[in-house]
Amino acid sequence: MTPLWAALLPHLQNMQTAPPPSSIDANMHGLALWALQFTPRVACVPSPAPFGDALVLELSASQRLFGGRQQLARRLLREARQQGVRAISWAPSSLAAIALARSGLRHGFGAPLAQVLAPLPLAALDATAHHAQLLSQLGCTSLGAVQALPRGGVARRFGAELLAALDQACGLRPDQYPWIDLPARFDARLELPMRIDQADGLMHGARHLLLQLCGWLAAQRAGIRSCTLRWCHDAMRSKHVGDGGELVLHTATTTRDVGHLARLLQAHLAHVQLLAPVGELSLHADAPEALHEASASLLPDTTAQGESLVQVLERITARLGSHQVQRPQLQADHRPEWQVQWQPACQLGALSPVHLPAQPAVPPLPQPSFLLAEPLQLLQDGNSQPLYQGPLQLLTGPQRIEGGWWHRSPGFVLPGDGEADTKPGASTPPPMAQIAHNAVRDYWVAYSAHAGLLWVFHTRLSAQDSAWFLHGRFA
Repeated sequence: MTPLWAALLPHLQNMQTAPPPSSIDANMHGLALWALQFTPRVACVPSPAPFGDALVLELSASQRLFGGRQQLARRLLREARQQGVRAISWAPSSLAAIALARSGLRHGFGAPLAQVLAPLPLAALDATAHHAQLLSQLGCTSLGAVQALPRGGVARRFGAELLAALDQACGLRPDQYPWIDLPARFDARLELPMRIDQADGLMHGARHLLLQLCGWLAAQRAGIRSCTLRWCHDAMRSKHVGDGGELVLHTATTTRDVGHLARLLQAHLAHVQLLAPVGELSLHADAPEALHEASASLLPDTTAQGESLVQVLERITARLGSHQVQRPQLQADHRPEWQVQWQPACQLGALSPVHLPAQPAVPPLPQPSFLLAEPLQLLQDGNSQPLYQGPLQLLTGPQRIEGGWWHRSPGFVLPGDGEADTKPGASTPPPMAQIAHNAVRDYWVAYSAHAGLLWVFHTRLSAQDSAWFLHGRFA
């Protein structure tokens, strides 16, 4: 198999990322984290100005994983531009790829490497650029002219390093580098090219960091449930605004989808008010979780792949708030008003499939289609029969529901339920008290000539008085 190397040259005045506790240059840290998703063989090749350091990737074993050489090249080119890479080239050797990138050429395949490198200038390789003045005096203005010189004389005049670099570029010597290790946690910093006054203006730099984060996660075949974006205020700020702020991004499921994370972060930043201009961003994440990816299909899949329900709910929740997007959760309870509880849709575990709880035997009465938020007390005639838009005819019943004596919570007493826990001798209960939600009711299906079928219950308020309440309607 022909080796496949890629060389990436970042902009010299590009956004800077913080150096990790390793030997690689600070400018290469974020780019290396992103590149590790394509291959574990990533190395930084230091070089003096004017070209600066280069990042090389050995991709021979990764071609099939990403759909072949052309698909891999397209993806590398597309995402590298978003990372601020000014030039990228491919060749059978790492130094040849760097030389082609410096010369503005895209790939070195289709001909022997010696022929591909021959017309390139001396500045394409560091070894020849270091002796460019002396080589030009000898009439050598290209790499091919240097290769044509007698090897013995070149070794005595310029040293064995020049010949070793030429042989490595031509694929005659193996490429050996100390590979960059994958860090255990993601911690990257980004200095913004200008001061940002509005929170939504942070998205360009934040997306730059999110791409690096997703590359770090892809290298581990993992995802995250939370990450923290921090920003530092400019040095010329008021003293009372502090050093900066932060935003913790949570997801309901483990993910490394950069598009979803960017949309979710943008929705959260819409609610952020910056107290001072921002000059620096940082993104932090740790504790990655294993991500179970969907297998690709052997046949062409024409089904449109859009956002999942979880991702849509997360974005809506970020815009409207967690209490504005809720879903019902079924409970095993005899009391109708407690059989469904509402909770935030993106709460941990709330997006799991709904499982019906264990229910008692089928009730003897039909169940209503709609429940009132609070039972409505009904008037009674002289015979203690309920009235609602006229007299009610009791059809079937009673169905006794009794329970909830163990259920206590701060709130107000519902009609026909337990009493508030108040101090003895108190004339009135406090506005908010510990309520015992005990229910002792007899339900009936009643018929009204004007309102149709109703669900009513009868309860005894005291030893002498009783009351009727309307609790539901039938469709």
